[in-house]
Amino acid sequence: MADGVNRFLGDSPLRVLVKLLVVSIIVGFVMAVFGWTPYGIFDTVKDFVLDIWNSGFAALGKVGDYLLLGAAVVIPVFIILRILSYRR
Repeated sequence: MADGVNRFLGDSPLRVLVKLLVVSIIVGFVMAVFGWTPYGIFDTVKDFVLDIWNSGFAALGKVGDYLLLGAAVVIPVFIILRILSYRR
């Protein structure tokens, strides 16, 4: 059981917790300095995606089309492979 958890997390749970705490403090400090909020970041990303969607992806050109088409296949396959490799 512990080996599976370590393999899934990439390290021992305590070390991962410490790393996450340190990164959270750093990110929280940077966000406070710039006056960013999680909702503000989410809202900005949402507006960006909606603007691109509404423009019919013309802003991205062919590269963006290829990226979106490829990601529609690659991302789910990656997640499935990651889940299947976790079970071993």
